[in-house]
Amino acid sequence: MLAARWRLSPNFIPLAAVFLVSGGLLYTGALYAKFGVFVFVTSGWIVSLCLHEAAHAWAAWYGGDRSVLGKGYLSLDPLVYAHRDLSFVMPILFLMLGGIGLPGGAVYIDTSALRSRGWDSFVSLAGPLANIACFVLFAMPFLFGLPDWGGAPLFWYGLAFLVALQISAVLLNLLPLPGLDGFGILRPFLPHALQRQARAFGPALSFLLLFLFMLPEFSRPFWGVVASLANAFDVSAMEISYGIHLFRFWQ
Repeated sequence: MLAARWRLSPNFIPLAAVFLVSGGLLYTGALYAKFGVFVFVTSGWIVSLCLHEAAHAWAAWYGGDRSVLGKGYLSLDPLVYAHRDLSFVMPILFLMLGGIGLPGGAVYIDTSALRSRGWDSFVSLAGPLANIACFVLFAMPFLFGLPDWGGAPLFWYGLAFLVALQISAVLLNLLPLPGLDGFGILRPFLPHALQRQARAFGPALSFLLLFLFMLPEFSRPFWGVVASLANAFDVSAMEISYGIHLFRFWQ
């Protein structure tokens, strides 16, 4: 039944095509420009945002909320997610100002339709799991030493930055703060009064995090952890640093 009704959104296909084509042009050296890295990283990041949001919806479907299919959440359509500002504008702003991977507002889930609190918690966990899958996918070429076999440096530097973005998204989103998935994982097991109070602080915390990441005292240790995890997959801090520098073509 689900397979018969599910369709990949035509709005997602051009986005994925931009990511793949820009990556291919960078890899072959046909596109050798900082702006090309910006397009590659930004489109790849938005693709991962769609996967993050769709993962929430797929978990909700299997958990009992059938409404996500009719809302289009399973289709990877970037235009149908609940909070466009929180789901896309804020994460892209974080990306451009601080190079931080922060998936934002999740899809609207009918939690009353979910079969248990465990499923409610897993719906929140599914988003970070999607980022972990993207991290592993992007990092595997480095682990297998493919940069030594070919490809222009700009491609590998951009891909290294995408690896770092996925790691940062997982680390940040698992923080147990209102508005983040880490809190959503805990929320079903908290008193209802506390849940209602926490919802009011979510948007404000996004701006607070952005401010904190402007401070070296806060961002430097965080990026140290990101670099250490990336290094476990043979993605070096130097490659990530070059990727960030190329991404910021306006500097």
